[in-house]
Amino acid sequence: MVDVIVIGGGPAGMTAALYALRNGKTALVLEKESFGGQITHSPKVENYPGTLQMSGNEYADRLLEQILAQGAQIELETAVSIEDCGDSKAVLTEEGSRFEGRTVILATGVQHRMLGLEGEEALVGNGISFCAVCDGDFYAGRRVCVAGGGNSALQEAILLSEKCSEVVILQDLPLCTGEQRLQDVLFARPNVRLLTRVKIHGLIETDGLLTGLRITQGGGPEEILPCDGLFVAIGLIPKNEPFSALAALDAYGYFDADECCETRTPGLYVAGDCRRKTVRQLTTAIADGACAALAACRYLNGL
Repeated sequence: MVDVIVIGGGPAGMTAALYALRNGKTALVLEKESFGGQITHSPKVENYPGTLQMSGNEYADRLLEQILAQGAQIELETAVSIEDCGDSKAVLTEEGSRFEGRTVILATGVQHRMLGLEGEEALVGNGISFCAVCDGDFYAGRRVCVAGGGNSALQEAILLSEKCSEVVILQDLPLCTGEQRLQDVLFARPNVRLLTRVKIHGLIETDGLLTGLRITQGGGPEEILPCDGLFVAIGLIPKNEPFSALAALDAYGYFDADECCETRTPGLYVAGDCRRKTVRQLTTAIADGACAALAACRYLNGL
């Protein structure tokens, strides 16, 4: 049995492991795919304090190396449920394993909802992005498209309109569904254009980079829309349902916990993008990891 089991090997999960280890606890990190989470999709990270520039993969590799050097145990398995055994927790995996820990930190992250187009995954970081704060500077003075018409898409577009020569909103519905206040701000800008009833049929790439989209508008003929970047803002998908018996979810499926990262189950904590919050960035994920680990340590120390 270990002191802390961390479910998820993204920035929040690995930071939680680091803080637990630095506080003299044993830690096991369970990761179902690859370490680093969403940040590995960013070819350049330039908004991390104290670091001029790095790739998301670089950051993930360094953090993994750091927790291994501190003594972290890691297992590439998919956690599917947690049993509350009172003074301990048992994590069951898809592969049939059972891991026991005195505390558990859920850092399950989220997945960006994708368009489902051929070649889409390969162009993530090479023309397809999800975060204007993270990647908007790379498209300064260039034309970009934003897929979506809700609040998230409009907020992304507002940020992009301050840097890009043109921002084209591609909405599959007859109108935008985001707040009117956001629409008033966005569509007052001369470099913003809205296309409604749009269906994106394909991606055009040249030398591994996105250069355009194949679209139809209102059921009309297919046309080519040249662009240098596509920001996909059609929603995030939390994967928290398997743990909802022990940790409450909000209406959108996120863990309903505040900055203390505590759940209704003693000894169970949540951290990162899987938690209800207004800002989802690398820095906020790391902050959650630290808060959750320190809360777990206080619990283990009987405080």
